[in-house]
Amino acid sequence: MNIQIFGKAKCFDTKKAERYFKERGVKFQAIDILQKGLSKGELNAVIGAVGGIDNLVTDKAEEFHLFKYLTPDAKPDKLAECPKLYKTPIVRNGKAATIGYCPDVWKKWE
Repeated sequence: MNIQIFGKAKCFDTKKAERYFKERGVKFQAIDILQKGLSKGELNAVIGAVGGIDNLVTDKAEEFHLFKYLTPDAKPDKLAECPKLYKTPIVRNGKAATIGYCPDVWKKWE
């Protein structure tokens, strides 16, 4: 397993995800999405794994009112510009990915 957890330092579900893998002795790479974001390749892989870019976006962010009216082509650039829009955690294992706290899916990865 090659686990990456993209999250926010103050996100409760991100902390739960990290604890899930720590308790099982699974090494992971924790990435602060607010500082690093996702590369274009990572973003495309996650979009494919989770069924579309709109599934990655939280409607709780202040910036959401701007995002929802963008054309599909403009949405990836807006996410790169404003990582607060991501739902977290985004947990990747190779080409597979989840959004939020999903221990049932992660258990299948073990």
